[in-house]
Amino acid sequence: MGRTMPKYFQFTVAGYYLYYTSFCDVECMRVHASDGRLTETGSAKFFVRANGDTELQHRGKLSGREIGIIQKFI
Repeated sequence: MGRTMPKYFQFTVAGYYLYYTSFCDVECMRVHASDGRLTETGSAKFFVRANGDTELQHRGKLSGREIGIIQKFI
């Protein structure tokens, strides 16, 4: 209830696939960056605020450089 299915980009950013959930009753919009297995293990999680700002919630195994590239893309 009140939750949409994750949407996947067909390409990678900094070597990671991005998928997002635009609406959830518990959290704001969020974007996950995951490897080819598309699992949450080792993936990063970014919250996207209403004003477009991103906040890194969990870095997973991504480097600072990879996180910066992904945040800029988002």
